Amino acid sequence: MTGDVISREKLDAGLLAACVGVSRIAFRSHDLYDLDSVNFALAIGRFDPRVHQPHPPGYFLYICLGRLLNLVVHDPNLALVLLSALASMATVVFIYQLALEWFGRPAAIFAGFIFLTSPLAWFHGTVALTYSVEAAASALLGLLCWRIERGKWQSILPTAVVLGITAGIRPSSIVFLGPLFLFSLRRAPLKKSALGIAALAATGMAWFAPMIWASGGFEAYFGALQSLWRMVPSKDTVFNSSPVTSVARACMIVFICFLTFGAAGVAPFGARYILRPAEKDKKIFTAVWMVPAVCFFTFIFLKLVNSGYLLLLAPPACVWLGSWSAAWYRHASGSRSHKVSLIGASALVNLALFLEFPAYCSYRSVRHFEAELKQTQTAVPQLGTPEDLLIVAFDNHLLGYRHAGYYLPGYLTLEYPEATLIEGKRIFAMRGRESFLLTELPSARYTRFVLFPLPAPSSEYDQYLQKVEKLLPPQDVQQEELNGHRLVTAPIADLPLLFPDAPATTHQAALQDVYTTRVTAPSHP
Repeated sequence: MTGDVISREKLDAGLLAACVGVSRIAFRSHDLYDLDSVNFALAIGRFDPRVHQPHPPGYFLYICLGRLLNLVVHDPNLALVLLSALASMATVVFIYQLALEWFGRPAAIFAGFIFLTSPLAWFHGTVALTYSVEAAASALLGLLCWRIERGKWQSILPTAVVLGITAGIRPSSIVFLGPLFLFSLRRAPLKKSALGIAALAATGMAWFAPMIWASGGFEAYFGALQSLWRMVPSKDTVFNSSPVTSVARACMIVFICFLTFGAAGVAPFGARYILRPAEKDKKIFTAVWMVPAVCFFTFIFLKLVNSGYLLLLAPPACVWLGSWSAAWYRHASGSRSHKVSLIGASALVNLALFLEFPAYCSYRSVRHFEAELKQTQTAVPQLGTPEDLLIVAFDNHLLGYRHAGYYLPGYLTLEYPEATLIEGKRIFAMRGRESFLLTELPSARYTRFVLFPLPAPSSEYDQYLQKVEKLLPPQDVQQEELNGHRLVTAPIADLPLLFPDAPATTHQAALQDVYTTRVTAPSHP
């Protein structure tokens, strides 16, 4: 390979990475967008999965990376958004390199361009969530595993280390990407394979042991993990729900693929130009890369709000879409200007999807959420001070308990409903941007509580709020319209009606003891 060719390829990758970085930072979120984003931001201050700082399984190395960036920017949201943007830049470089090795430079350029303009990848590069980092790890692992597949045994050790680190960022990655690593080892010398597996285990233990210590021990960590599994993912698996549920998740995967690739989704029509039998090994490799995750998301757990899960699969998909797009460009009839116009139109379609699609994962939704958050931040203090008003908020990804507690830190915030943990019924609570668990209702010093408003307009949220309001005596409920939101308040004496299994605290000192114990607990890494 000549120096000019290498320089062109480096220039391609550099330009793609620069475009990805600029596009993500230009549209970055300015507030913690999702419930999980708040969990991660809180963990930058104190790591404790027992109170979901962050939620189990902990994402230990992700939090460590966020802390490093936060030392520079002193803003947890900005630190995590920068991490997403940097990971997105790395992803496009790895996608380009793998496509280059598989199909050549034109396919690599198309593959990188498809990732650059992917609506879902674009969105996740602008918010404080882990999925862009996992996508980068998936792309790097795919590239390294392919080199092992081609007999480059010197790649085994770095691949094992990368997989071990990836598991520390998102532990589920070991389930989804581990099979690809093992598959790539099938022809490797036994000694080198054993060394790779040992390196994977050592890398995993290097972060797992500190994480367990920071979590308060095995019992505390795995107890929190088991509780969360029972509360959310385990409820609708293929083992305890109708097959219709799995069919619905499969349909959701197709829909999320549309959000991921937009207009680039028509690229498979170019596949008829590349029917070479020699690609069988690449197809098998891709299947091993993608099938474990697809099966999990189909049969175990997936929700639209967790659409970022599928970014794990974006790298191999972009590589193949890039190949088909390059084949179309090379062989399809029509002038060059006509083809370039179609590519430009496709990019504009994807830009429109990212900007305006009426769903959770769009720039429009982020800006709407941030506007609502600021309105609510100024509305609640008009109802009362932290000394006499308590906030009851809901388990919701947007404008839920976490956002209420984080952006109104002076107030005591309780999450409705109570959580059923392995140790029994508990109430998640926040004050001063610290989380703790309560067994009793802290009602002694307060006169009223307010139901933190959910996003509007939404008939689903309205119905849920009405259902909660019906638990309260109608004569006690007061409503006020502030900053475009309907805020519902009631006397503190009615609080037990929302938390029937929790006794009321008779003395404020009881709450202060719990709060002080939680906040002054050792601040682990």
